[in-house]
Amino acid sequence: MSDQLRRLLRHLALDLGPLRASRDFRLLMASGVITMFGTFITMVAVPYQMKQLTGSYLAVGLVSLAEFVPMVICGLWGGAIADALDRRKVILLSELGLLVTSSLLMVNALLPHPQAWVLYVVGAISTGIACLQRPSMEALIPQVVRHDQLGAAAVLTSLRWNFGAIVAPAVGGLLVTAFGAATAYAIDAVSFVLSLVLLWRIASAPAAEDAEPASLRSMVEGVRYAVRRSDLVGTYLVDIAAMVFAMSTALFPFLADELGAPGALGLLYSASSVGSLIASLTGGWTSRVHHHGLGVILAAAIWGVAVALAAAIPNVWAVFACLALAGAADMISGIFRSTMWNQTIPNELRGRLAGIELLSYASGPMLGNARAGLMAQLGGARFSLGLGGALCVGAVAGLGLLLPRFRRYDARTDEHALAEKARRAQASLENTASASASE
Repeated sequence: MSDQLRRLLRHLALDLGPLRASRDFRLLMASGVITMFGTFITMVAVPYQMKQLTGSYLAVGLVSLAEFVPMVICGLWGGAIADALDRRKVILLSELGLLVTSSLLMVNALLPHPQAWVLYVVGAISTGIACLQRPSMEALIPQVVRHDQLGAAAVLTSLRWNFGAIVAPAVGGLLVTAFGAATAYAIDAVSFVLSLVLLWRIASAPAAEDAEPASLRSMVEGVRYAVRRSDLVGTYLVDIAAMVFAMSTALFPFLADELGAPGALGLLYSASSVGSLIASLTGGWTSRVHHHGLGVILAAAIWGVAVALAAAIPNVWAVFACLALAGAADMISGIFRSTMWNQTIPNELRGRLAGIELLSYASGPMLGNARAGLMAQLGGARFSLGLGGALCVGAVAGLGLLLPRFRRYDARTDEHALAEKARRAQASLENTASASASE
């Protein structure tokens, strides 16, 4: 093997440093793998059961609508409590709440006549609890991973998500159709029990003594901090623009028909996740990138170009390749955004900003699919897909020009990144001194 090939493989290889260095990060990752499988299985089971109970397209579609408001409210509130309370306790209590909601869905499915309203109510409650938990989970990672390893941690976390996103829905589909919804919900409940055992072993992560209590005022303070930093605003706006203009999964059933391959619908839906998984597996190089803002802009533009190309290609496998490329670009963008957030946001604000991040990357796909449907109504699926991709590229380029600080961001010289690095180094020295004194 040539030296050049060896160097290339080293650059592409995963950096497992965070897993080796941090016991708490290992526990978080193991817990995430377990609960992700259960959660994705339930995501398949709920619409399947609703279809069985009602036979209504509208009833199935309203499941997502019922979850939107809890996502918005609890995402912001979850950020506030993540900065005000012990993040480990928030995570544990939320995990317990998710165990209860899965159990309720299982009980309802076992009834002689399961109730459709339970799926709406419990689904909304489950989404709310998950969004309360997510900011604390996100904010805990910078506390358990070294500052210089946060990029590698972002790659590993994305790998876990993509692996689950590809495998778990397929497993969920088989379980639901073969054994019924109750079995799927039971497996989800068991996954939360196992996860609780792991999360219980994580060290306590109390808030600072002078932490501001969770309130509307503290949430507004988090929003003001984000708005004052144009580099953070860039991460939100570029991602939202990319999703709004180029997210088009709602068109896939129509696109599959136009390609003359209705049986390839599942292939189209999995393409993005396949690309994302490949990007994660070969994403070791991302931890060596310092211009994260420019990286986000380029990745979002590639996402738009790939979607536009998919609209112009008549071959289903070529379309699959384009959508996989789009998924890979989206994952690279996500890794760079996550690294920027974790390396520059002060610990006392990390939870509230994680709540804002949740809204930015969760609302974009919902709005994007609505946009895709409206454009398709005017000119068809390919028109919507192609124009959406072109608009994405234009919007991302425009934002790059309007936000020079975001475009020129460099982790080696950015004042916020340097300040957070220094703060964490000081905290590490103080902890070491305290441990030595106690001995």
